[in-house]
Amino acid sequence: MSSTYIHFFIIPSLCYCYFISAKIPKGILRLISLLPIIYIFTILPLYYSSAFLIAITTFSITWLSNFKLLLFAFDLGLLSKNESTNKLSLPIFISLAALPLRKKQHNFTQKKKIPLNFSAKFILFAVILDIIFHHKSEIHPNLVLICYSLMIFLMIDILITFLIIFFEIFVGIELEPPSNEPYLSTSLQDFWGRRWNLTVTNTLRLTVYNPVRLVLFEVVGKEWAQGIATLATFIVSGLMHELIFYYVTRVRPSWEMTWFFVIHGLCVIVEIKVKRVLKDTWQLHGLVSGPLTVGFVMATAFGLFFPPLIRNGADEKVLQEVGFCFDLLKDKMLQFVGHFR
Repeated sequence: MSSTYIHFFIIPSLCYCYFISAKIPKGILRLISLLPIIYIFTILPLYYSSAFLIAITTFSITWLSNFKLLLFAFDLGLLSKNESTNKLSLPIFISLAALPLRKKQHNFTQKKKIPLNFSAKFILFAVILDIIFHHKSEIHPNLVLICYSLMIFLMIDILITFLIIFFEIFVGIELEPPSNEPYLSTSLQDFWGRRWNLTVTNTLRLTVYNPVRLVLFEVVGKEWAQGIATLATFIVSGLMHELIFYYVTRVRPSWEMTWFFVIHGLCVIVEIKVKRVLKDTWQLHGLVSGPLTVGFVMATAFGLFFPPLIRNGADEKVLQEVGFCFDLLKDKMLQFVGHFR
């Protein structure tokens, strides 16, 4: 199967979900009707040769779209009638199902931000990409990992913001931002729950955290149910990251990424329990807890998240492809500007 035509499977598959599966009563029968689509979406990345396209497709389609369809089977989540008073039109259904987007919630409020706007993020990404692409061998390995951390945040933010701008202009639906300035996090709970990759956070909350918590609530009690549900959510996130990098590298997982998320899940559980015990009696100032939080995330990422990525050369593949695309975009923009001089 040619990779040129792979993406054409997505729209017909989602049309089937909209016109056929949606007519089947919610529950097991609708889930069974969706299983062929979930299977197709799971194997799609295997037919790409580009590391960057594999990563994007696995993230958006194999992970998020499949999880959204699992929720849709039970009339929950973004694609359900419960999220919208009116039935979603076909273009909106396809867009929300296939893209890492989420409609803005009425109770969503962003916290105070450093004035790092979209243009500044784009310029910063371009500068970091140029430094890494052309001078990586001259830079200390730890500084390279810091640049990788910034690039992941900026790349996700820029790509999804582009989609949001396009979607809001042509469709007229207000969408949530991709993140909420995670570098301002004051705790791990704040980082993972309210600031980093909000679409993934909400999807995992609906597909993993809520069901596990509800099932265990009557069995082990509220606190244990919440703790186990939190850990389960982080484990699933770790496994999905392992899947992304397995598809990119085709190398047997080392499970370091899963351990990265397990450690953070356990730390979040401890953090929540400590907050409950201390309540308002003692609290670190944000100027102290902020750097500690971001520093812990980056230190554990350096030790567990990035090594399998670097060891198997996936970082070099993605950098070359992104660098090529960025240089091509830059040349086209310069030609466009020169045309009007």
